[in-house]
Amino acid sequence: MEALGHHPFTNVIPSSPHNNSSRLSSSLCFPRSPLLSIPQRSYLTPSQRSKPTVRMFAAVGGEEEETKQAKEMAAARRRWEALIRDQKVKVLTPKEAGYAIKLSNKTLLDVRPSTEHDKAWVKGSAWIPIFDVDNTADIGTFSKKITNFLMGGWWSGSPMLSYDKKFVSNVEEKFSKDTDLILVCQKGLRSLAACEQLYNAGYTNLFWVQGGLEAAEEEDFQREGPQPFKLAGIGGVSEFLGWTDQQRVVAAKEGLGYRLVFTGRLLGLILLADALFFGSQQFGPFLQQLRSH
Repeated sequence: MEALGHHPFTNVIPSSPHNNSSRLSSSLCFPRSPLLSIPQRSYLTPSQRSKPTVRMFAAVGGEEEETKQAKEMAAARRRWEALIRDQKVKVLTPKEAGYAIKLSNKTLLDVRPSTEHDKAWVKGSAWIPIFDVDNTADIGTFSKKITNFLMGGWWSGSPMLSYDKKFVSNVEEKFSKDTDLILVCQKGLRSLAACEQLYNAGYTNLFWVQGGLEAAEEEDFQREGPQPFKLAGIGGVSEFLGWTDQQRVVAAKEGLGYRLVFTGRLLGLILLADALFFGSQQFGPFLQQLRSH
């Protein structure tokens, strides 16, 4: 781990730009959650390019807005690729980040929103979200929240997030510009956006956790919170029924008992739907009987 100031381990990143780029292209995990998607070839696999992503600039608002966002996403992607290629931001796997925290005084900065951070976090990490749940109480925000819910939020549980304009100043209040900061989010995208913001603000010792906490194994970090790292980014009906990729991975390890929990929930949901349907069919005749009496 020469880039971290330690003797290299067998699984530590090679320090050359070529190796950083090739490893980034093979395993960078960009989310299905609400942040930017950067669907181009150099650093994303085909499956990652096909996934919907976080809305960095508010809710969906027509074709013109989508075109504008697509251009902004492509521009952001090129900037972020340049940061990695020029080694202005150094790349770490979750395992390497865990080693760095244990063997040095480097700080792990968690930039996830509260909905993810409250489920699982790394012990001793600092938490300053770059995006967080938009709690603004106005008609425009309420309309966007409804749109977000109808466009899939009910299924994925992804809330509408807004950029925290005080993110950089909040970091500056806690850490000097020469601090070694290891940035992490749930899937690796928001932390890369945060790296760009901090680099532009004058931070030069920045490390990015590739793939985020979802790519981490439980032994990579000392976890606190009620959920495994891999499940911190899911929610909604899909989480309740166990119909997420993350839960399928966990189910493969946990065995039949874990699957039965979600099978029971599905059966319960079916029975509830049947009961509501049957009740609605009986409600009309019941009202007629009341009126006739």
